[in-house]
Amino acid sequence: MESTVSKDCLLRMAPHLIGRPRRGVVGSSRYACKLRESIRQASNDRQRKPLLVSGEPGLEKDNIAQLVHFSSADRRLPLMHFDASNMHGDGVELFGREGSGEPSLLACLGDGNLLIDCIDLAEPQLRQRLIELAKNGHPDFSGRVMFTSESKVKELDGVVVQIRVPALRVRRSDLGEWLRYNVRLRSKKLGWEQPPELPTAVITRLQSHDFPNNLRELENVVERALRQTRRQAAAESGAGPSTQRNLSAALPEDVFWVNSREPSLRFDLWRWKPQLRQLMRSPKLWNGLLFGVVSWLFVVVNLWLWLGPQDRGHNSMLKFFWAWWWPLILLTYPLVGRLWCAFCPFMVWGQICQKGQIALSGIINSLGWPSDWLQPKPWPKGDHDSWGAPVLAAGFATILIWEEVWNLENTAWLSSCLLLVITAGAVICSMLFEKRFWCRYLCPVGGMNGLFAKLSILELRAQPGTCAGSCSSYACFKGGPAEGEGMATDGCPLGTHPAHLLDNRNCVLCMSCAQACPHRSVQLRLRPAAADLHRNMHATAGERGLILVLAGGIALHAWHRLVGWLPLAPESLQAGPILPRLAFAALALSLPAAIGLWINNRWLYASIPLLWSVLLARHLPMGMTEAGMVLPMGWPQWTADAHVIDFCQSMVIAIGWASCVVLLPRLIRRQRLSWITGSGVLLVAAVACRWVVQS
Repeated sequence: MESTVSKDCLLRMAPHLIGRPRRGVVGSSRYACKLRESIRQASNDRQRKPLLVSGEPGLEKDNIAQLVHFSSADRRLPLMHFDASNMHGDGVELFGREGSGEPSLLACLGDGNLLIDCIDLAEPQLRQRLIELAKNGHPDFSGRVMFTSESKVKELDGVVVQIRVPALRVRRSDLGEWLRYNVRLRSKKLGWEQPPELPTAVITRLQSHDFPNNLRELENVVERALRQTRRQAAAESGAGPSTQRNLSAALPEDVFWVNSREPSLRFDLWRWKPQLRQLMRSPKLWNGLLFGVVSWLFVVVNLWLWLGPQDRGHNSMLKFFWAWWWPLILLTYPLVGRLWCAFCPFMVWGQICQKGQIALSGIINSLGWPSDWLQPKPWPKGDHDSWGAPVLAAGFATILIWEEVWNLENTAWLSSCLLLVITAGAVICSMLFEKRFWCRYLCPVGGMNGLFAKLSILELRAQPGTCAGSCSSYACFKGGPAEGEGMATDGCPLGTHPAHLLDNRNCVLCMSCAQACPHRSVQLRLRPAAADLHRNMHATAGERGLILVLAGGIALHAWHRLVGWLPLAPESLQAGPILPRLAFAALALSLPAAIGLWINNRWLYASIPLLWSVLLARHLPMGMTEAGMVLPMGWPQWTADAHVIDFCQSMVIAIGWASCVVLLPRLIRRQRLSWITGSGVLLVAAVACRWVVQS
């Protein structure tokens, strides 16, 4: 009889029994280590106290409970699982019916352990009964009770041992290990002999996503990426289901999609004015401006600088360069971000040389000679910011010293040399790689433009839902032939998908993605100023160095106020022995870096509006005195009074400081003391900068 009852119990318990845990705790962060330690302590609890595993949805809390069970001395005993949200109010599934004559499942479980999911969602009567079970036990049950919950259950305070599972957004440093684990786990089932490599850029980009559905959402992202890669491989091979030899060794960056929350306070300009979209997508407009005007205007400018008078007082083009270009480009950053890079003559000539190189390769190939060595290489994969950012910052520092020590502001041919050196870098990189490798990683002017583009009220973005659900060509950043209303393009010049942009740093507003998109996914939107600066933003490796170098440029221009009083200081940085001039120029340039070593990244980013305003104030005197004097003698001349210039400088810096004060709560903890302290420190910095740049 006992044997019959035992078999009957096993059959009734079978649908509710749980096998081995699905996985352990992945990651090496302090949160992962603390979670492992909590599991270890709970599994070694000889008193078998009730357990509560709490956390957000999608964190596999039931798996944590399984780890506790199978790591404990009870591992050979059964573990029975119920979902409290699906149980009747009286718990008949577990406690049985009185007078039925059958033992309840709780009695069948005996010494085994019981896992109740979603105790917070149970009906009040059932919840109370389960809590009583945890507190006082049951005559027919002597095992351990384990609960999971997504919200706080006050009645369990002091009754259970609690394990809190941290959300994935808290454990951002573990994201790479979680992604690689899921790729290894699922890739073999989908046809890979060896798990594909995961680009570092994907991990970096996904670390800015909050993953509201946590591990469940992460698994879906990986599953979708792997399946989409297989479909792409099948399409490229022209075959049906992808075979192993068609599967790439590395996953492409563009197949990883997350359902990001739509940012608030956005206004779609193209939905408001559809005709504006058609105008801005026009290839004739862009090609006419770039290759018909900008390219040849650049030639005229350089010839004028070489052949015309060499001082600013007599060379209108030199005056345009220093009195117009610098103040105007600084003024445009909060409005249109990095738009200058879309018209940049350096890369226009880089594109012209690249097209000529490709044409020459075609001619050589038609003659039957090998010409692959002439073709630009595909967009290079990998984390190039790690080495490109220091090179960019060093290049900018070199340019600043060159400008000050060799007096480029008043030497026309040297100003032309500066333009030609940057153009040479753009041309060389264009002949080595497709698209604009120089602009994204190495151009000093591009680095500055990308940094201040974060302040812009304009953004160009694609809708991830539309791209993930409707697009398979990715012509917006890869390039390709026309499709639907999309035009044939070379793709994004900076190799970035418009739906994957984390900020404005890598968007030059060239409209290539809008031209190529057949689904009208790309939107041109107005947004609050400096929307890219927030606590969860992605800080690149070199932006800290670039901020300090730009601040150093201000100190270098005012070197006589800051270090001119030191012994051995030269009378001027433009005349005298070269070594002392270079030494004091480098000393002045490095002053902000010496201070910045002790400043947190978030505080540096909070100071970007102030840095922008001080740079503008530094260039205002020349702009307001000489910008109106470019016409030949005898023509009207305009210049501002010194008091007006002083007032404008003070107002610009005051606006920059006020912007920092507004920005601070978005970057630091929302504590009044931190905000007041930060505002005070930035006010002192603003006053000091006003003294440094006074005309």
